Amino acid sequence: MSAKKIVIAIDGFSSSGKSTMARQLARRIGYVYVDSGAMYRAVTLHALRGGIVNPVSGVDRPRLIADLPSLAIGFALQPDGSQHTTLNGEDVEKEIRTMEVSSWVSPVAEIPEVRHRLVALQQEYGRDKGIVMDGRDIGTTVFPHAEMKVFVNASPEVRAERRYKELQEKGTPVSYEEVLANVRERDHIDSTRAESPLRQAEDAFVLDNDRLTREQQLDTLLKLFASRSGADAATDK
Repeated sequence: MSAKKIVIAIDGFSSSGKSTMARQLARRIGYVYVDSGAMYRAVTLHALRGGIVNPVSGVDRPRLIADLPSLAIGFALQPDGSQHTTLNGEDVEKEIRTMEVSSWVSPVAEIPEVRHRLVALQQEYGRDKGIVMDGRDIGTTVFPHAEMKVFVNASPEVRAERRYKELQEKGTPVSYEEVLANVRERDHIDSTRAESPLRQAEDAFVLDNDRLTREQQLDTLLKLFASRSGADAATDK
């Protein structure tokens, strides 16, 4: 496939399916995939383990900020081709997907020092291009000049249902109402935070996936990739 390497930024609300489509797209076109949300979840897991957050006083920002330089966050490729998030060398992929982490990740992610550190790491990952990264502020803050930007949208109810089914499959005891409340709370925090709020980039392609299948989503992204990169055979790779 003769095409220039580009940066692909996929943003959207929590549980909108952006990570799934980003992984599929990266695998199909042979690009590196980076789940920026997993990086914030890893920091949140560290905070929970260290008692840096609690329901009464919230996040102990000075303690968390002091710990940031000692946190090594990476991604380990698995035999099946998937990626697991690592925290100081430990595979924490399962631990970062719990409801407890989901409940705290937005308050942690809105801390400017946390965002500054992780954005710097994310920009380093994309220095040589050929990357697909998803998150909340990839097309607006991390890679404002990305050649391909996508903003994924879906209703809170649809997103909550997807997340609920995912947690049920993993054996996590949680109700749909709890998940919906968490989705709405995260939407509010992510959209109103002072530092890099979630918003659609002006030049982003909007993908409403309320009723799209994964195959339809991928087909749409492949066509967009072909137009942005000059890859005539993007859908044949």
